Parts: sequence; C-alpha cells; structure tokens
Amino acid sequence: MKNGIKYIFFIFVIIIVIFAIFQINKTENTQEQPEEKVEVEKVKQELKLGIAEYDTINPLLSRNKYVQDISKIIYEPLVTINPQYEIEACLAEEWAKTSSNTYVVKIKQNVNWQTGENLTAYDVLYTVQKLKEINSVYTPNLQNISQVEAVDNYTLKITLNQETPFFEYNLTFPIMSKTFCGEEDFVNSDKVKQAIGTGPYKISNITSNNILLEKNENWWNKEKKESAIETININLYGTVGEIYNDFKLGKIDYISTNNINIEDYIGTIGYNKIESPGREYDYLAINLENAVLQNKEVRQAIMYAIDKEAIIENIYNSKYYKSDFPLDYRNWVYESKDENTYNVEKFYQILQDNGWKYEYNNWQKYINYYTRKLNFRLVVNKENTQRVSVAEVIKQQLETVGIRITIIYASDSQYENYINSKNYDMILCGSYVAPNINLSKYFGDGNISNYYNEEVRNIINDVQNITDKQLLKEKYKRLYEIYKEDVPYISLYNNYSIVATSKNLAGSMTANWFNTFYNISTWSKK
Repeated sequence: MKNGIKYIFFIFVIIIVIFAIFQINKTENTQEQPEEKVEVEKVKQELKLGIAEYDTINPLLSRNKYVQDISKIIYEPLVTINPQYEIEACLAEEWAKTSSNTYVVKIKQNVNWQTGENLTAYDVLYTVQKLKEINSVYTPNLQNISQVEAVDNYTLKITLNQETPFFEYNLTFPIMSKTFCGEEDFVNSDKVKQAIGTGPYKISNITSNNILLEKNENWWNKEKKESAIETININLYGTVGEIYNDFKLGKIDYISTNNINIEDYIGTIGYNKIESPGREYDYLAINLENAVLQNKEVRQAIMYAIDKEAIIENIYNSKYYKSDFPLDYRNWVYESKDENTYNVEKFYQILQDNGWKYEYNNWQKYINYYTRKLNFRLVVNKENTQRVSVAEVIKQQLETVGIRITIIYASDSQYENYINSKNYDMILCGSYVAPNINLSKYFGDGNISNYYNEEVRNIINDVQNITDKQLLKEKYKRLYEIYKEDVPYISLYNNYSIVATSKNLAGSMTANWFNTFYNISTWSKK
C-alpha cells in the first residue's frame, strides 16, 4: 500500500514538472514571436475645388478670377496684403523708398522654387519684363515703372516715371521663374515644368479636365502652421452652374462668388457661409461748383434725407453693405462707425437753422441777391440698370422732403463727357475699392466733386511718406471726421462676396476680394 502511494505521488510530480516546462516554453515562444503590428495607412486630406471657363494656369496670362484666386497658393508676390488690407512682406525681405520715385527691394535668400532652385532678383526682373510686354491683369501694377535693375542676386532697384503714393501695394503680382518659364514656352504654361512657383502648394499634374496640387514640403515659410490638407483636387468645368451643382452633391468643398443670389442655386442649408465686403463701391458725388451745394449744410441735409437701407433692400434685396467712406470698412487705418445717417428730423432742422424756408412746394433761400432753390440735376449712366433704379429711388426720397431732382439718363459716352466737363449737380458713380490707402482720387487735384479743403489736402500729402502705423491711423481718423462734416460725397454701399464651404471643412475661413485662401494652413477635413 505504501509503495502504491509513493508510485502515485511520483507520477503526480512528473505531471507537474512536464506542465511547468510546457508553460515556460510557451512563454519563451511568445516572447520570441513579437506581436504582429497592423499598419494603418494615413488617409491624405484632400480639398476639392472647381474652376469654370478655365484658360491657363499661368497667372500672368489668365483672365479667370478662379485661377487668380487659386494661383495665390502656388505662386507668391514680393509683398502681400492681409485681411485688413495691410501690406506684409512675402518674397521680399524689406523695401525702402530712397527718393520720391525710387525704391530698393531686398529679396529673401532662403526661398527656393518648388524644383529646388534658388529664387533670385533676376526672376523678379524677368517677371516685370514679361508683364510690361503682355496684356495681363497685373500689367496696371507696373504702369509707372520706368526701369528695374538687379543690383545683385537679391537686390532690386525700381525707378518710377512719377511719384506714386503707396507704390509698394503694386508689388503684389506673382513672381515667375526665369529658368522654368522660358521665352519659347511662356504661353504654353500648362506644362507642369513651366508652372512652378514658391508657394505652399505645387502642381502635381494637369489634364484636360483636372489640376492636381500637392503640398510643397520644401516651402520656405516655416513660421506658418503646416496645413493638414495634403492635396487639392481642382476639377475644370464649362460653367459656374456646374460647380454649383457639384457643390450641392458634395463633390466640391469650397466656392467663392460675388453672386448675391447664390442661394437660388445652392440652397440655404447644408453648408457654411461667410460674407465679406466686395470691391464694388457706389457713391453720390456732389459738385461743389454749384452755388447752392457749396453750402455744406445743404450737403449734410441731403445726406440725412437718403435712406441707404431702403435702397439696398429695394434694389439689392438687402444683400449689399452700407458704406460710409471710400475705404473698405475693415481697412486697418480707420474704424467704420457703420452709422445709419438717414434722419428726416435732422434734415429739416439743418435747413431751417440755416435760413431755408419751404414755400411754394420748394425750399428757398435768398443768397447773394438771388433766390436759391433746392433743385438739382442727377446724372446716371443709363446703361447700368441697377444704378438707374438707385437714382430713381434717391429722386423719390429727396422729393418726399421737398428737394426737386431731375434725372439725366446718359449713355456711356455722354456719361464720360459729364464727368470730364463736371457738368452736373450730382452724379451717381461706382468705383473699385483699391487695396492701398491712397484717397487722392477723392480728395486730391481734379477730384470729381471739385472739393478742396486745405487740411484734407495736407493729410493726403503727408500720409504718402508716413511709416508709423499709429500716426497713419490718427491721420485717417481725422480725414474721416472731416469727410463726415463736409460731405463732398455720399457713400452708399458695397457689394459683398460669399464663401460657401462644406460642413466637413474646418479652420479659419477668412476671405476678402483680394484673397479667398487666407489661413489655408489652418484648414482640415473632419
């Protein structure tokens, strides 16, 4: 019996030892066989865009606004403009006005083309020469340049044929490579090698219906946040309507347009919308050679009698911005008050305080041996149907308070003759807002209102050579105050631009008419 127990115990010990050895071997085998890792491929974030009526990717030759917008992330200028229309260095390191008509520009030395070659002053010189030879949207930027010299590889001397206020704002044209955009191939710019730039994205491929951009990993601007958008896929369309349709279908992530009726095409839901003031600025110029309109109180009264909001609502379906100054209200040099100046009570008070009386269905006052009346001619270009409608609303508003208006409907040529001869009492005008802060067009010699104010003229002359930002702001603040007091013009409204983005596009979407791709480095797809 004892032997049997010993035998059973012995077998039990052997089983325990065998089990222990098995477990040790299993552990060792597990350690020797590392866990297989599953590689998860990173999905590249792609931005989907569209261009309608595409012509060429060469920004110097293209007349297409969509191409001009997109080209700003492929090609770069010497200087650029931020969302507040303040000048900022880009490819230029610094610049200086060395005389009334001479500038020296230093170019950054750490900038490479997307093929690796170094950017030099000779590329800039080449670009300027091409722009002076061709009819480009950027050619007007150079109209006052008489000579450009490359002092060395990174220094340019620019000589103007006349002093040009805030000339540096003209240096916003894209710089092209002399090596990779040669004379014989300049117009054949759809070849990838001719389309290189220095910007954050480069052209990867061009086909008959598509342009593919990819991130430029060697972009010189290391201070900028690296974008999460790896590729930009640009489909080419025959019409803008096709882009709108594909946006609704989710095939386009981002569109920019001046079409105030965009919602009629893409609806009102399912996307994000951003509005910003456009370039179109309309205003009423008042001729101060008119004996009655020389009285600033009369001009003030007219301003208070015009209801801008009613004009915008009736003519533009409430889709324009009120304007109160010739500069964009987001411009860094002044703070818009966005005042609603329409006030009939003030209209009556101003005229009555200045001796005007409403008699025989008209405002009258005895001035310099004559009885003066508030009867004026308003000139409008009859070819512009919207401005004709605006003129008719203004006539109605002024006649409601007793000012008689005769509208003169002028053809294009007649309208120009009226402007050149200054043969009007008031004239409805439109201009494109410039990116610079030069207002000599409105307040300098030969201005359309025949307006002269010595303090204003001194400010216009002084600001051309002021570099201190705070002092510039103070000067423009004072200019705005005088403008509101003297009323040589009545600012009416600006159009606006719309950016529509898909719901899955995130980031800082700051846009204006100059650049729709500000802060693209912050964008990402959800």
